[in-house]
Amino acid sequence: MLFNSFQFLFFFVVVWLLFLATRGTARKIILLLASYYFYMCWSTRYIWVIWGITLIDYVAGLQIEKAELPARRRLYLGLSLFCNIGLLVLFKYFNFLTGSFRSASHLFGLRYDPPLLAIILPVGLSFHTFQAMSYTIEVYRRRVPAEKNLLEYALYVAFFPQMVAGPIERPYELLPQFHREPKVTLEGVRSGMAQALWGLFKKMVLADNVADFVKLVYDTPRHYNGSALVLATVLFSIQIYCDFSGYTDIALGLARMMGYELRINFMQPYFSRSVGEFWRRWHISLSTWFRDYVYIPLGGNRVKLSRHYANLMVTFVISGLWHGANWTFVIWGFLHGLYLIVAQSTAPLTARLGRLLAVDRAPRLTAFCKTVVTFSLVTYAWIFFRANTVGDAWFIATHLLPPGRLDPILLKVGGFSRATAPYLVLSIVAMFVVEWWIAHPASVPRIWARPAFRALAYNACLYAIVFFGFFGHRDFIYFQF
Repeated sequence: MLFNSFQFLFFFVVVWLLFLATRGTARKIILLLASYYFYMCWSTRYIWVIWGITLIDYVAGLQIEKAELPARRRLYLGLSLFCNIGLLVLFKYFNFLTGSFRSASHLFGLRYDPPLLAIILPVGLSFHTFQAMSYTIEVYRRRVPAEKNLLEYALYVAFFPQMVAGPIERPYELLPQFHREPKVTLEGVRSGMAQALWGLFKKMVLADNVADFVKLVYDTPRHYNGSALVLATVLFSIQIYCDFSGYTDIALGLARMMGYELRINFMQPYFSRSVGEFWRRWHISLSTWFRDYVYIPLGGNRVKLSRHYANLMVTFVISGLWHGANWTFVIWGFLHGLYLIVAQSTAPLTARLGRLLAVDRAPRLTAFCKTVVTFSLVTYAWIFFRANTVGDAWFIATHLLPPGRLDPILLKVGGFSRATAPYLVLSIVAMFVVEWWIAHPASVPRIWARPAFRALAYNACLYAIVFFGFFGHRDFIYFQF
C-alpha cells in the first residue's frame, strides 16, 4: 500500500477520523492496529518480525535498566543487538556473504557451493532494526528510561508513517510524544497537508517520471554513449532525492496531521558546498545514527590522524553495506569515505590556494563553484549506488566521456515526449527554486505571504500531480533497504 495510491488515501482518511474520534488508550490501540495492517499489506507472513523485534527489545530495555552489574547490563544489550543484527544478516546478508565466499573460494581453486536461502527481504527491515537498536543503546547509556508501557513501545517501533523508510527516530524524540495526548490543530493539519502534497509532487511528478529513462539506460549501459550515461546519472540523482525526500515529506506531513512531529531527514542536500556538509543534510537520521553508534564509539576524531581516517572509512563502508547486499553499495560508501579523507587531508593546501586566488573577493561565485563540484562528486558516486553490477558501474563511470550525440528516439523510448518534456524540465526547476527558498527563508518573495498566492501555488502543485503525475505502481526506492 503505497503513500501515492488511492488505497492509502482511503486507509488514512478512515484511520485519521477514528483517531480524532477517540482518546487515550483506545486511540493508541487504533493507531497500532492501523500500523500493523499497513505493514501486513506489504507482507502478512513477516509481521512476526515486527512483533519479535518489539518484544525482544522491550524486555531487553527493562532488564538493562533493572540490572545493577555492568556485566549483566552489557549482556542484555549484547543479546538485543545480536537478535537485531542477526535478523539483518539472515534476511539481507546471508546470501550475499555466502555468495562472496563462494566466489573467493573459486578464485583459489576451491569448490565451495553453499546453499542459498529462498527468502524475501521484509520491507523496511533495516529501519526497524536500527530504530530498535537505538532504543536499547540509549537505555544502556542511561539517556532514556526503559519504556514500561508495551503499547507505547510497540507504537515506537511500528508507527506507520515512518516504519517502512524512516526517518529513524530516537527514543527520546518519539516515545515522549506517545506518553501524552497529541494536539491536533488546524494549523498542524494545514501545514501537514501542504508538506504531504509537496512530497507527492516530488515523488509522482519528478521521481517516477524520470525512472523509466534511468532504468532503460542503467539496465543495458553498454548500448549507450556518454551523453545518455551522463543524462541518466544526473536524472538518477534527481530521482533518488525526490523519491526519498518525497517519502519523508509525506511521512512528516501525515504525522503532523495527527499531532506528532518526526525529525527532519533532509535539508536541501544538493545545495551543499562540501561532501561533509552533504552528509549533514542527506538522510540525517541515518548519518547521525552511524555517527553516534559507530563513528564515535570507534574513537571518532579523538585519535591519531591515521586512526581517524580509518574510522571514517569503516563508518562509510558499513553505511554502504546497510543500503544493500551488493558490492556496488560497498564501493559507493568507500567513495564517500574517500571524498572526506581527501578533503580533510588537503584542507590546508586548499585554504592556501584560496588565499592565493583571492576567492574571498567573489564569495557567491566561490559558493556556486563549490556547490557544483560537490553535486558532481555525489552524482558520480550515485553510479555505483544505482548500477546493477560492479561491471556495469565501472563501464558507466569510465565511459561518461566523450559525450557523443544524444538520440531523440532514446528520449522518446525513455518516456520523454515533446509534449511532456518541457513540463518536466519546468517542474525540476520549480522544485529546486522552492528548495532554495526553504533553505534561504530570507530569499522568499514577499508575495508568498499573501494567502491567495499560496493557494494558487498549492493548486498548481495539485494540478501537476493530477495531470503529469505517474499513477502506476512504483515502489519508493528506499523500501528495498
